[in-house]
Amino acid sequence: MSLNDTPSSERVHIGFFGMRNAGKSSVVNAVTGQELSVVSDVKGTTTDPVTKAMELLPLGPVVIIDTPGFDDVGKLGELRVKKTKQILNRTDIAVLVVDSSVGLSDADNDLVCLFKEKNIPFIIVYNKSDLVKKSGLNDNEITVCAADGTNIYELKEMIAALAKDFQAEKRIVGDLLSAGDMVVLVTPIDAAAPKGRMILPQVQTLRDVLDADAMAVFTKEFQLADTLSGLAQKPKMVITDSQAFGMVSKIVPDDIPLTSFSILMARYKGFLETAVKGAASIKNLKDGDTVLISEGCTHHRQCGDIGSVKLPALLKKTTGKELNIKLTSGREFPEDLSGVALVIHCGGCMLNEREMTFRRKTAEDQNVPFTNYGIALAMMNGILKRSISIFPDLVSML
Repeated sequence: MSLNDTPSSERVHIGFFGMRNAGKSSVVNAVTGQELSVVSDVKGTTTDPVTKAMELLPLGPVVIIDTPGFDDVGKLGELRVKKTKQILNRTDIAVLVVDSSVGLSDADNDLVCLFKEKNIPFIIVYNKSDLVKKSGLNDNEITVCAADGTNIYELKEMIAALAKDFQAEKRIVGDLLSAGDMVVLVTPIDAAAPKGRMILPQVQTLRDVLDADAMAVFTKEFQLADTLSGLAQKPKMVITDSQAFGMVSKIVPDDIPLTSFSILMARYKGFLETAVKGAASIKNLKDGDTVLISEGCTHHRQCGDIGSVKLPALLKKTTGKELNIKLTSGREFPEDLSGVALVIHCGGCMLNEREMTFRRKTAEDQNVPFTNYGIALAMMNGILKRSISIFPDLVSML
């Protein structure tokens, strides 16, 4: 990914759902203007979700998801339907494609119930309008013909209207800065760092600093002391990779605010307050408790990996307890958290806000404390209050 590419986590996710042979893939291809999905008259041609990040006018950067038929049958069909339900957890806008000649089926109505249950705005698209004319449509319904392009433009306009709610400007740190402020970004380069580039939260934070007309200096943790002494002006704040919290907090003077990329990402994704409350439960862990450590991205775990090595070691040191550590990554997040005493999640830079909200609420609904790497590490290093000092309302909670 180049620095100019919009990350998938920042794109509006548009999912296309419906029964087999309703014409989902044909509608997807018509909307995108690409042969994104294979189309045939055979039921169940789409056997796995097809995902494509692209630019879609008049929306801009989006992720299009074509799903298997929701009425699929057999053991494999059950797995495909389960996969489709999982797609809902990261869908910002749902498009339900219905065969006009058949009308709404029980499976379609089940999907509508799921959309409403998960608070997903949706559009019902009656495809194959060349075969059957339909009248008396609601505001969120439209007839189209994917084969000849009828009303495809109008469908895209309807999707774009719903997408506006997801395109409000959010800030990572820029709203806390003024023009001319200096920010020091501490970025350790470890074995797990992608070769030749920075990790996504660092790039996103840098861009937000520059958008605020502030200045940024990058440094490694062992160069931080020299960096601070060499600056002509006092930094507005220091932002560090969470795993260097312990070392960095000893170097940065108390009168300079200190926080982490992970803490800022929790704020950006809308669960910082939850994470602060969740971190408090670390001190209540008991022998035999299960802690779920979950990452939103997938990467080869290496020696010194923060999720599988550093966090478990610090948890054991902090609590003095023998804990059962469970690891998940990518899309693997269990909906059943029975027996889990605490969830520690990554910053979620590779997941869109809806999926992070789903994961947080999954834990919340089952009374399982939920926090993230940065907050947990700050708490276990004894600097949580300092690391969130730039958010006074949160400090008062501690």
